[in-house]
Amino acid sequence: MATKLYVGGLPYSVQEDALKEHFAQAGNVTSAVIIMDKMSGRSKGFGFVEMSTAEEAQNAISMFNDQEFEGRKLTVNEARPMEARPPRQNGGGYGGNSNGGYGGGNRGRREY
Repeated sequence: MATKLYVGGLPYSVQEDALKEHFAQAGNVTSAVIIMDKMSGRSKGFGFVEMSTAEEAQNAISMFNDQEFEGRKLTVNEARPMEARPPRQNGGGYGGNSNGGYGGGNRGRREY
């Protein structure tokens, strides 16, 4: 059964192919994903690598945790399930139920 690893401290410039190739030194890599910011489209500096066996995953942890990769020190450990988050309040956006906003009009100007 495949084992998913969390990989933190990734260089922002690293591509998924390079990450997969790096972890292939420890065994068979099933998948490699770098998490991207939705707004900017840039890397968030972490991702997940799935190794084909638990033994290969442990090998990857011992090989790469606290080791430098392209100038940054990696954090590698077994991925944990994502915890449930509480629902957002007030629409979770800009203003929610606020009556504020952008005025406009002739504020402070005289018309002749």
